[in-house]
Amino acid sequence: MKKLSLILFFCFATAPFLQAERLVLVSASYGKNILAITDSSGKVLWSHKTAGPQRGHTGHHDVHMLPNGNILFHDTWTTLKEITLDKKVVWEYDCANSNGNKGKRVDVHAFARLPNGNTRIVESRVGRVIEVDKKGKLVRSFPLKPGGTTSSRWARSTPTGTYLVCSEQPGVVTEYDIKNGKVVWDYLIKTRVYGAMRLKNGNTLIASGSGNSVVEVSPDKKVVWEIKGKVPATEVNLKWMTCLQECENGNFIVGNCHAGPENPQIFEITRDKKIVWEFDQYDLVGNGLACWQVLDGKQAAMVRKKIDALTN
Repeated sequence: MKKLSLILFFCFATAPFLQAERLVLVSASYGKNILAITDSSGKVLWSHKTAGPQRGHTGHHDVHMLPNGNILFHDTWTTLKEITLDKKVVWEYDCANSNGNKGKRVDVHAFARLPNGNTRIVESRVGRVIEVDKKGKLVRSFPLKPGGTTSSRWARSTPTGTYLVCSEQPGVVTEYDIKNGKVVWDYLIKTRVYGAMRLKNGNTLIASGSGNSVVEVSPDKKVVWEIKGKVPATEVNLKWMTCLQECENGNFIVGNCHAGPENPQIFEITRDKKIVWEFDQYDLVGNGLACWQVLDGKQAAMVRKKIDALTN
């Protein structure tokens, strides 16, 4: 009886962890101009209308749920904002008119909040990576490699502190040393590459953009895993491949932009190329969902608690 009680106690005590919720943060433009948080099935729990990109551009390309539950996004093509879930703007930075950019053409596709509270921003056309403090003061900058200055896309830090930047033209992923801006590694994929991230095993996962593929390459640039054109044994067609995440269990979550209403905008895939989860909310995000973030575990629980507090 005592043993049974212990088993029952263990089951009830661990049930919340077994049933951990998944949330999805999406930032869609292409006429939708919406920032939203949904549950794993796509039900909208929270949303906020954005101004949308300007000057004829049509896509939001980065978004971050911060550890404090605020959201870092770009409201326009050059204006970054941090808002709380009760929709108060607590930080704002205008790339078009700051730190020497006034009068210049600048596009922003990638940015991130750093552990020290500063914000790193990739400025296309100006052709540089900058770091600004909370007041917008320039702390650090280095130029992008020639050839990748006008068309950078996603950018992400690596576990060793270097920085992976994707450039659509000439279709190359470049790894920079943040301290001096020197190139320490690159991979020419020869498509309008969108996203890349360094995996736990030291390889690099690349979303090839117009190449309709996701490719894992080793440090010596050998392809060790790939999906291209269509996910095997499914009807899921791969179109403009964008953002990436690595799950704790080793699965990959990938973005499938411009794929039409018949394909999921995001899906989770195992290493043996089986899809285990799909996000398919075409009515909400349309055909241009480039950037998103999937929230699991403690992060998802924290965000859900904040949203529930606002609605109850």
